[in-house]
Amino acid sequence: MSHNVDVLRLTREVVAIDSVTHRSNVAVADFLQETLEGCGFEVERLEYLDREGLRKVDLVGKKGRGQGGLGFFSHCDTVPGTGWEQQAWSPEIKDGRLTGLGSCDMKGPLAATIAAGAAINANQLRNPVFIVITADEENASLGASHLVKASELFRAAPPQHGVIAEPTRMIPVYAHKGAALVTVTARGIAAHTSTDKGISSNFIIAPFLAEMAELARLTKTDSSFQNSEFQPPTLGFNMVISDDGCKPNVSASKTVCTLCFRPMPNDRSRHVLETIAAKAAQHQLEVSPWVAEPFYVSPQARIVQTALRACGLPKAETVSFCSDAVIFKDYLELVILGPGDIAQAHTVGEWVDTNQLLEATQVYGQMIQMLCAE
Repeated sequence: MSHNVDVLRLTREVVAIDSVTHRSNVAVADFLQETLEGCGFEVERLEYLDREGLRKVDLVGKKGRGQGGLGFFSHCDTVPGTGWEQQAWSPEIKDGRLTGLGSCDMKGPLAATIAAGAAINANQLRNPVFIVITADEENASLGASHLVKASELFRAAPPQHGVIAEPTRMIPVYAHKGAALVTVTARGIAAHTSTDKGISSNFIIAPFLAEMAELARLTKTDSSFQNSEFQPPTLGFNMVISDDGCKPNVSASKTVCTLCFRPMPNDRSRHVLETIAAKAAQHQLEVSPWVAEPFYVSPQARIVQTALRACGLPKAETVSFCSDAVIFKDYLELVILGPGDIAQAHTVGEWVDTNQLLEATQVYGQMIQMLCAE
């Protein structure tokens, strides 16, 4: 049996539920589980506690039997609603825009995947359709990491192909940059400057900072650190520094330098990480790295070509933002494709184009027909 789901109404209902990533997402997960079950999906609920001890929920919905098939992957958490003058969780539609926190990233795209999956009758499927909804994408993809380890439904017979429904203006994307954060810490001895007995951590770390400035220059001028498939083709090497607002008449006891850059396929990101670690060791500084690898699939891959045909477009693109694809890419062939513009994500007054939500529902439905029903 098929079900008719109004994608605009569903988007508004999901946006209206506060699911900021540093709070529990149980309320929105409960609503989405009920929605999926009402649309004929078998649903697996996966609960875990995040790093702060908050209860989080991932969902895996499946319609149809057999092996392979097509999965749609979305996250239900959002960034905080900081700076919103109007209520972030009171969505409204005006002038072709649906406004509300998470409407673009990515509750609108999520709603489109559910509407497309609901419209297909399970009896028409020769391969199954999956709707995968994760928590904590905005927190280092913790939900996706938990799901691939804990889900019996996903691990027993994962889909062969998948769509990460992040906003791409409905242009298929075959690659995106990763993310790297390296925290480097210097420790000194705090003392009032009148005693001259302190050791400033800022002075300790200063030579290292100069070396990082040179490394940043190198990544912007040496083409071996770049990838022309992306715009911009550079790593976006950045550095921020904190000594916890130490007063000028006190020697800083701790200085933290955080280095951030975006690894790309076939660049020299590994060399950058090794250089940072080696320079920090020379100055006896503490180092703590975190890396999310970039995502890449051949532009000729079946899922990319299927997405292009469904969208009526000749060529796929690359993007600079990161997604849960870094977790799911080891299990199936993926394309990134969704309504909305990433430029609207994480902004005050976030919105998604209503016509693109309707278009996405149709495109996803065509892809289901191509990969699961024909």
